[in-house]
Amino acid sequence: MSSPGYTLRLWFQILNLPRQSHASWYRARLREELCERRLAETSWQKLSETSDVLFSITRAQYDEFPTRNPSCLSGVHSSPIYIYMLAKYTSRWSFFKVAALFCNARHWNLVHEVVNPSKDHKLTEVALRHEIDQKDFQRVSRQLKRIWPLLP
Repeated sequence: MSSPGYTLRLWFQILNLPRQSHASWYRARLREELCERRLAETSWQKLSETSDVLFSITRAQYDEFPTRNPSCLSGVHSSPIYIYMLAKYTSRWSFFKVAALFCNARHWNLVHEVVNPSKDHKLTEVALRHEIDQKDFQRVSRQLKRIWPLLP
C-alpha cells in the first residue's frame, strides 16, 4: 500500500501544474485560502475551503517551498479533506482539458489548470494563458458546466 505522500507526489506529477518561482506566491495563495476558510459558514463551505488550504500547502511542499500547517488543520481528521481535495482539483483539471479540446485548441494537452471554472474571469485568464478564443472557451465551458461534476 502506498503512503499518502507518494500518492500526492504522483497526483501532482499528473496535474503537472507550473511551478511558481517565488515562495511569496505560495504564501499569498495560502493567506487567501485561510481567509476564505474563516468566512465559510456551512459545513460544506468549511470542507471545501479547508481542502483549498490543504491544496495550497501540499502544492507548495511538492514544489519544494516548505510551509507549516496552519492551526485550522491540527486535530482535524484529514482523510475526508484529502479525498474531497483530490476529487475537486482532479475534476477541475479534467474540465479544462476537455473544454480546450472541445474548443479545438491546438495545444489542449498542455492545459494544466485547477482554478475555479465557475468564475468567468478565471475562464478568461485560462483562455488567454493558452491562446484559446475567449468567447468560444466561455461558451464551451458554460455548456460543459451543465453536465460536469464540479465540486464547490
